[in-house]
Amino acid sequence: MNYILFDDVVWNDLRPLTFTRPVCEIRVGILTIREKWEKYLTATCSYLTKDYLSHKYPLVLYDKNMLINASVLPSVELRNAISNLNEGEYLSKDGLVLAAYLNAEDLKLVNEKGILEKKEIVFGFDFIRVVKPYDIFKLNDQAIRTDFNLLTKGRKSQEISGSVNVLGKENVFLEEGAKVEFATLNATDGPIYIGKDAIIMEGSLVRGPLAMCEHAQLKMGAKVYGATTLGPYCKCGGELNNVVLFGYSSKAHDGFLGNAVLGEWCNIGADTNNSNLKNNYSEVKLWSYSSKHFENTGLQFCGTIMGDHSKCGINTMLNTGTVIGVSANIFGAGFPRNFIPSFAMGGNHGFKEYRLKACFEVVSLVMQRRGLECNDTERDILAHVFEMTEEYRKSF
Repeated sequence: MNYILFDDVVWNDLRPLTFTRPVCEIRVGILTIREKWEKYLTATCSYLTKDYLSHKYPLVLYDKNMLINASVLPSVELRNAISNLNEGEYLSKDGLVLAAYLNAEDLKLVNEKGILEKKEIVFGFDFIRVVKPYDIFKLNDQAIRTDFNLLTKGRKSQEISGSVNVLGKENVFLEEGAKVEFATLNATDGPIYIGKDAIIMEGSLVRGPLAMCEHAQLKMGAKVYGATTLGPYCKCGGELNNVVLFGYSSKAHDGFLGNAVLGEWCNIGADTNNSNLKNNYSEVKLWSYSSKHFENTGLQFCGTIMGDHSKCGINTMLNTGTVIGVSANIFGAGFPRNFIPSFAMGGNHGFKEYRLKACFEVVSLVMQRRGLECNDTERDILAHVFEMTEEYRKSF
């Protein structure tokens, strides 16, 4: 079977994180949504996403295809229901298309009302779906636990060093090459997964659930509260509480980050802090790209959402419910605004446009440090996002 993960209208609500990726490349728990589906299906999945993203995330099309909603996290029940679909049938619940077995000609129907002409199969179980950016840290506890069981079932952890203080050792798993010395790991309230070649340095204090993907690092004296995920090659220090970093991002120094989601290639300067709770304890509002207004989240705790390639200078202060776009550069004293557009440069004192040429130079240097190249595909995506977000910079 040829499996395709398709983006529906939720892609719009998940901006700025989806400006640079399909929905299924969002990391929640240990794995991305795509990686989860590939584990459940034991198959490779391709993408049905925005045209400008399709060069990096291509579509593989056969005569017959199983399309799966990219915002929905897999489960055994959902996988089994999908496997029982016949050609021309689609799986749904409460009006949401979860999956569809279509031929190549009908592919376009998946995001159109034409799908209703196909035979509907109603899914009889609950499911989990990422709809808003803050769902990522909200769901991260449950997602880490599910991924931990998926990845460690029937396997044996590497030995934990005798220098480590461990509570709930049965809930700690070290992949090959992972290193932990003179740290405290408390896995009684949730599992701790330490990926291949990941490092927890001396003096770190960790309460699960925690997921560290390959080559991630916790710096000396770090304090981490669950549920927190450090994606591949992320480096973190200071204090973290319910944070998800997709990959290649750094918060390497002291400062607090809580109830936050950072995309890839972000950097948080030394002593930067974000607020995750308002002084009056009221619900946090967050900028919505779909409505172009601030909307209630229903959450009392909500910190920062940051798109790919954005940076904060030292001692930056981020207010409760701050949304930062792609490739923003924030610095200076005081609290900047709660919505910072993509390619904005400045802070409380004001912003100006961050030119593409300067952006490309920084992106190239940052990616080179990880042995990767900022190629034409990467530049084309960023250039497209630059044009898409121009309206938000007109007030500069």
